[in-house]
Parts: sequence; C-alpha cells; structure tokens
Amino acid sequence: MAVPGEGKGRLILALDATMSRQPTWDLACRLQAEMFDAVGKTGKLDVQLVYFRGFGECRASRFVADTDALKELMVKIDCRGGRTQIGKVLSHALKETGREKVNALVYIGDAMEEEIDHLAQKAGELGLHGVPIFAFQEGHDAAAEMGLKEIARLTKGAWFRFDRNSASTLSRLLSAVAVFATGGLRALEARGRPEDRQMIEHLKGTGGT
Repeated sequence: MAVPGEGKGRLILALDATMSRQPTWDLACRLQAEMFDAVGKTGKLDVQLVYFRGFGECRASRFVADTDALKELMVKIDCRGGRTQIGKVLSHALKETGREKVNALVYIGDAMEEEIDHLAQKAGELGLHGVPIFAFQEGHDAAAEMGLKEIARLTKGAWFRFDRNSASTLSRLLSAVAVFATGGLRALEARGRPEDRQMIEHLKGTGGT
C-alpha cells in the first residue's frame, strides 16, 4: 500500500505521440496507466496529461484526480507524424507551476529534434522551481539520450530507458514517481519497495530532495 505524504501532489504526464512511437504505443499506454495504481485510489494525486503530435499540435488536459478518466483519454490518442515539441512541454510546465506547485513531470518519448541549449534553459528554470523531470526514453537514440539525461540532471530528476524487455520494471518505477509526487523522498522511504529504493538512489545521486 502506498504511503503518500501530506497534502495532494500535482504531476504532469507528458507524452511524445509522434508516429515513431506507434509500434509500442499500446504498451506505453498500459505502463502509463499502471503508474497511477499506487496512489490513484487515495485521491492524493492530481494528474494532467500533455501530449504533442502532428504539425505543431500540443494539448493539455485539466488536472484530474479521477485517473480512470485519464486512462480512457490516453487510449484514445493516436500517433501522428511530426517533430518533437519538448520545448512546449517545458514551457507549459513552467506556466502551470507558476499557478500552483507542480511536484513532478514525467516525460515519455523516443527522440529529440530540438536544440538542447534551448531546452536546457527551460529545464534549468524548472529546476529552480523545484520541478524534477523523470524522463523515460524508448529506444536507443543517442541524441535523445544525451538531451534527456541533461534535462533530468538540471531538474534534479532521473532518466531511465524504456523498452519491451524492461516493461515491468519501468511500470514499477512509474509507480514510484507517483508516490514521490505525493510525498517526496519520505513517501518513497516509507513504502520501501525495491523500485522506491532505486528511485531514491537516482534522486540523491542528482541532488534531489
């Protein structure tokens, strides 16, 4: 059973829905849905879905505590060709945390087609606002790996690789992110599962608190 911290956490779940992710989209949706299972029934986590695809399309849902409704929305999204729009995601997160504290941002994608310096500036601002980014990368694109690792480092978050062989492990790590968003390191330490300890090591290794 999850042991959430005091109050209610706010988490942004950002998805790359461009065409390159179509082959593993169903698997990704299942894993993303399982992220909520740890705390979804406690009412302690509000989640906002953000996704980009096509020609400049980047959309955001409202923050919801009803994660079943969010799961339904996720499975209705279809992938469309287009370039990455990670910069828009980071700008949106800055705007949202300016309104009300965002405790974590989860980003799931497989590519990065934007200037890393531009993204690093925005990531640095999120880091100053205390919004860690947990980047889950599908595949082995070298540019994406370098860029996403830097974004995670600047925000005191963490980077993980995502593929079919590690699906069950990553599902548990997503659960750990959800617990972290509700109560920080204390909540992870209280739950004490192996994935929680792994997440704690990543966060402490980058200076996360």
